[in-house]
Amino acid sequence: MRLTLRVWRQRNADTDGAMSTYEVDDISPDMSFLEMLDVLNERLIVEGEDPVAFDHDCREGICGACSLVINGDAHGPERTTTCQLHMRSFRDGDTIDIEPWRAAAFPVIKDLVVDRSAFDRIIQAGGYVTAPTGAAPEAHATPVPKPDADFAFEHAECIGCGACVAACPNGAAMLFTSAKVNHLNVLPQGAPERETRVLDMVAQMDAEGFGGCTLAGECATACPKGIPLFSITGMNREWLRATRKAGKR
Repeated sequence: MRLTLRVWRQRNADTDGAMSTYEVDDISPDMSFLEMLDVLNERLIVEGEDPVAFDHDCREGICGACSLVINGDAHGPERTTTCQLHMRSFRDGDTIDIEPWRAAAFPVIKDLVVDRSAFDRIIQAGGYVTAPTGAAPEAHATPVPKPDADFAFEHAECIGCGACVAACPNGAAMLFTSAKVNHLNVLPQGAPERETRVLDMVAQMDAEGFGGCTLAGECATACPKGIPLFSITGMNREWLRATRKAGKR
């Protein structure tokens, strides 16, 4: 395959960026998208040029590090992570635009790499279980109803890639935050901090500068792990309940 790549190049957060055009040849349809970028970077290094910086780690669709907007879609045309997107999803002769996540809370570090530490701070705001529990209990010692276990697991699948933010027209982080809140709050171990957790995590999310949620639904469509949109409404109920309870104290 022969492809034309229009890649966002930006030295750092303090400089302006622009699209640069590259031609790549001999791309196998069985290559992953990141392997295709490896081919481009190998050529750039040989030619004495600065390789394109992009995030990646496991390349197995697990870690959520790969974060590219491809032809306007977070992670590309398939509902998967960028590392699991293969070049057979494109046609010979295609022009492909490659950009970083676009969100005020995700400043560009270099080229296609953005700083997603805002997500870490939201998780940290959720705190931990402060009730003394002694040594870790045996895994099956605390019964969890099957619907609750399934609900928690569904939301625990969030890998924090940030595609929901990149896809949202408002740059909101509600799907990510709700996945973390719902995962923890539905389990018995998360009950002691149920109210404070949702209040603190939502407050931190707002403080990070993410946009407001209008339930456009693009976040759930782009999520490679299929976190459902009703996760947001579930967190909203938790937040309202916690707000009312806090107001009565």
